Amino acid sequence: MAMQVGSAKSKYPAPAINVTPLVDVVLVLLIIFMVITPLLEKKFWVHTPKEEKVEVERIEGDPPLVMQVEADGSVRVNGVHLQRGELAERLPRMFAARDDHVLFVTARDEVPYGVVVDLMDVAREAGAVTIAPLMTSSGQGSDGTDGQT
Repeated sequence: MAMQVGSAKSKYPAPAINVTPLVDVVLVLLIIFMVITPLLEKKFWVHTPKEEKVEVERIEGDPPLVMQVEADGSVRVNGVHLQRGELAERLPRMFAARDDHVLFVTARDEVPYGVVVDLMDVAREAGAVTIAPLMTSSGQGSDGTDGQT
């Protein structure tokens, strides 16, 4: 607290409040709150759809079409070796005999990405509606063999 001393009109010193320390404390608190506020936990609501478990019946019949691309660039569809030109001729007939036009594609690690994409383009032009890549463990074909014949 500060006091005025030596007033000519009064005999006693008049008290005066020094506001500077109060302003300093308030400014420090303001800065602390400004820094902490963005770090506070923010909550937002996410509405996820309800999970519906539906039992899918397994249809006994034709096995799915699986196109395998070997390391040398040769193509097998369900185990039948085909040349690239034959692929464009035989796939439409294979799809015509089926209700679904789904083709599963698997390739060896050594096959360049562009070759697989080109073969998928040929399959799309041949009538494949859905092309699904198969992920196999390294070194194995989709039929579980090691690929060595």
